[in-house]
Amino acid sequence: MNNQTSAPQSTRAKIVFFIWNNLPRILLLAMIVLVFILTGVIKKESASIAAGKAAGLKQERPPINAVTLTLQPAAIHDRINLPGSIEAWTTLSLLSKLNGTVEEILVREGQKVKKGDVLARIDSEDYRIAMERAKAAYDLAKDEYARDKAIYAKGVIPTAELDTNKTGMQTAKADYENAELQYSRCTVTAPMNGIVRKLDAKVGLQLAVGDPLAEILEIDRLKAVVGIPESDVTAVRGLDTVDISLQALKDRRITGKVHFLSSSPETVARIFRLELAIDNADGDILPGMFIRADVVKKTVANAVVIPFYSVISRNNEQYVYIEKDSVVQKKIVKLGIMEGWLVQVTDGLAAGDKLLVEGHRDVEDKQKIKVVKAITDPKELTL
Repeated sequence: MNNQTSAPQSTRAKIVFFIWNNLPRILLLAMIVLVFILTGVIKKESASIAAGKAAGLKQERPPINAVTLTLQPAAIHDRINLPGSIEAWTTLSLLSKLNGTVEEILVREGQKVKKGDVLARIDSEDYRIAMERAKAAYDLAKDEYARDKAIYAKGVIPTAELDTNKTGMQTAKADYENAELQYSRCTVTAPMNGIVRKLDAKVGLQLAVGDPLAEILEIDRLKAVVGIPESDVTAVRGLDTVDISLQALKDRRITGKVHFLSSSPETVARIFRLELAIDNADGDILPGMFIRADVVKKTVANAVVIPFYSVISRNNEQYVYIEKDSVVQKKIVKLGIMEGWLVQVTDGLAAGDKLLVEGHRDVEDKQKIKVVKAITDPKELTL
C-alpha cells in the first residue's frame, strides 16, 4: 500500500497547501506588522494628548507681570579706574656749599616756609674775616689803580704797568666777591615756597661741602601719578583732564590736568607714568595720599544703553525681550561698551523699543505679558 500524499494538482489546492505548510511564519509576520501599526498609533495619540495638555496649560497660565524700559539715546563712556598716589610738584634737597659748623636751626620738620626764609646758620666768623681781608685788598688795589691812572695821563708810567695794576685790581675784586659769597652762604635760606619734609642739619654738626641740610617739598601744586597700561596709552594720550578721588579726604573728587605722559614704560609690567597737575592752594592735599583716577578713554553719544542684567546669555547667544502690544519678542543683540551696570547695544535694538527689565527671565518668545510698570529713565531702576 502506498502511504505518500500526492501533490495537489489544481491552483487552489496549491495555494491551500502553501498556506498550510507556512502558517506559523505567516502568523508571526502578521503579528509583527500589527505591533508596528499599534506602536505608531500609540505614539501619534500620545503626541496629540501632550500637545493638547500643553495648549491647555498655556491657555490656563496667567500673563507674566513685567516692567518695561522705553529706550532713549544716551551717552556712555569707556572708562578705566586706576590707582595712583600724590607726589610733591618739586622735591628739593638742600646741600651744604661750604665747610663749617651748624650754629643755629630756625625751622622744624613739617613747617611751611616761604622763599627767602632763613632755615639755619653756619658759623660765619672765619668767612667774615676772610671777606674783610679780601675787601681791604680790593680797596687798596682800587686806590693804587686810580693813582696810577692819573700818573699815566701825564706820561709818567708805561701802559704795560697800568694794565698790570688794572688786572691786579680786578683780581682783588673777584677775590672779594668770592669771599662775600662764601660769607652769605653761612645763612641757609629757602629757595622756594614749600614744606620742610626732612631736616638733616643739627646744631653743632660739622659740615663738609655736599653734606645734606634739609629737604623741601613744593606742595602749592602737586602731581597725581597714575600707571597707565600699555593697551590704554593711545587713548590716554588724547586726554586733557582726568577726574580723581582722594580716599583720605572722604573721596573728594577733583580734576587734574594732564601734565606729562612718559614716552616709554617705567616697569617690566609695561606701565607708563601719567602725571596730572593739581592745584593745592589750601594745602589740604598731602604727598603720599592714595587716589583713584577715573580715566575716560572714549565717549559714545546717542547710544542705545540698557541694564546689563536684562541680557540673557544661552547657547552662545545673547538676547533680550521687548514688549509690543502686550506680547514679548525675542531680540538677538550685540554688546559694546560697558559702564557700571549699563551696557551699550550696537545691534539688535533701537530707540523707542520697550525693553523688559523685570520678568524677562520668566517669559518665552511671543508670550503675552502684563506690563505693571513702564519707565523711561534708567535711573528709576536704582531707586
